[in-house]
Amino acid sequence: MITRTPPWTYVVIRLLFQFVLKVFYGTIVVENADLIPKDGRPCIVCANHSNSLTDAVLLVGSVPYKNRSFLRLTAKDTQFGKKTFTSWLIESAGTVPVKRRKEYPGVKQLDNVDAMEMLKKVLEDGHAVCLFPEGGSRYHPTIAPLKTGAARLISDVLTRNKDKPDFEISLLTCSITYMHREHFRSDVLITFHAPMTFTPKTNPELIEPVDFSHIRSVTSQMQVQIGLGTIDSPSWDVVRSAKTATKIYVPLGTNMSLGDYVRVCRTFVEVFKWAESQANGVKGIMSGSEDEDEMTKKQRYEQVNELRSNLKKYQDTLSLIGIKDDRVRVPLSRPRIMYRILVRFSWMSFLTMIALPGLILWAPVFATTKFAVKRFTKGGPVWDTYDEIAQTKLVYGLASGFVVWIICVVATFPVAPLSVVATPAIMWMSLRWYEDAVSASRALMGLVRLLRTDPKTMKEMRERRAYLHDRLMTLAKYLRLPEDPEKFFLESGGKEKGRVRSAWESKVKYFSVRRRRKRDWDETLRLYDLVDYPEDPDIQ
Repeated sequence: MITRTPPWTYVVIRLLFQFVLKVFYGTIVVENADLIPKDGRPCIVCANHSNSLTDAVLLVGSVPYKNRSFLRLTAKDTQFGKKTFTSWLIESAGTVPVKRRKEYPGVKQLDNVDAMEMLKKVLEDGHAVCLFPEGGSRYHPTIAPLKTGAARLISDVLTRNKDKPDFEISLLTCSITYMHREHFRSDVLITFHAPMTFTPKTNPELIEPVDFSHIRSVTSQMQVQIGLGTIDSPSWDVVRSAKTATKIYVPLGTNMSLGDYVRVCRTFVEVFKWAESQANGVKGIMSGSEDEDEMTKKQRYEQVNELRSNLKKYQDTLSLIGIKDDRVRVPLSRPRIMYRILVRFSWMSFLTMIALPGLILWAPVFATTKFAVKRFTKGGPVWDTYDEIAQTKLVYGLASGFVVWIICVVATFPVAPLSVVATPAIMWMSLRWYEDAVSASRALMGLVRLLRTDPKTMKEMRERRAYLHDRLMTLAKYLRLPEDPEKFFLESGGKEKGRVRSAWESKVKYFSVRRRRKRDWDETLRLYDLVDYPEDPDIQ
């Protein structure tokens, strides 16, 4: 029997990267962790794969230890046997090497017999195995058609245990959504779905000999579940329009949970996808359109496509002026703008001043990661390199941060026991202050641009926004979204991580040591608002 006790290196890596991920990402929200099968129950965890090694590390850190003490990972075999920190990291965590066709283009039949045998054995001994059925990490806005490996693995395990009618294996799907996967202090949503369970008694169709249609059926269910929990779009342009629509429809920012934000955004993505496909002559059904005749459908998708075009133009204008939608939604008088400029400038200056000493310690980390990412992205196009930027930043940031910590401890040797704790504490607080300073600076620049914008232009923008809001509310009603979103999302849910629900809570969380109170789930540690995505002509 293979022990379920994780290797000591796995435990260390899990704790280490839980810390590193909480530094790199502003808020990591995990939904439905209670659905994860407990230790001792065979389980295959399958998730979408858009951020290389970071996806695996996130899952390892997000699965509660009380549920699963060990999540066995798989990785492409070319990651093994190298004299690199990443290679050691993968191997020491008990990861199973798998050959991928992408790395062996001239080989007709790949030999993964040993890997599959290992996975079957660990599942039969009650382990959890993590697979990424897209087959490889990819910087795309859409989920690739899932490969059938997970379903075939379930079939093989059930076949080997067909004499145990009550032997149970679970398939747990998970959706990972990054607001901006490669950017410092962005946010992440991890949503677990209700597991599918299989036994020889209830699923005889999966016992050999198997009709492959049953394998495809299980894979299709996986694809649907994963897609329901994340933003699955045919293009970045659709994502951009959907996010603009979401912010106009429910301008609450972090007053709504990250999960609600993603689900509303996904709803608009789905209707934009449907309208685009209809216009291109591809037949498809959207919820609510089943009973409509062709003429009504045609009118509806033309209206939706027109709305999306107007949303794009509106966001383009916002980007050109350099302001956010909220500045259009809530008009400010010029004296009020000038007063806020003074307040933001004072607050930014104060925060920068107190953060500056600690930022000296961060300087080598920022410089190292910037150099590493710049060198890495030169190695290929967007679609083949951007999925590994976060991984590169995590690894190089961890290494350079560790060096800074060692240097500080050695340099202050007489008081080393104090500096061991004080150094990371100072670095963390300086990062928090710097994050608030950048936020104040971003608000300051937005107010200055607002002050410089012609009042006539602002009036036109408000009229355009009011028109878009009316159109979106009509569409939202058709999509069965809440008719009063500001009230609904403010009152729904509980105390989700990163969310604020009152004016007092908003003020308290602004000064939180753990995380900054954001006004917008799309905010990152940048002096500008992120509304665009890296485009590449090869991305389809």
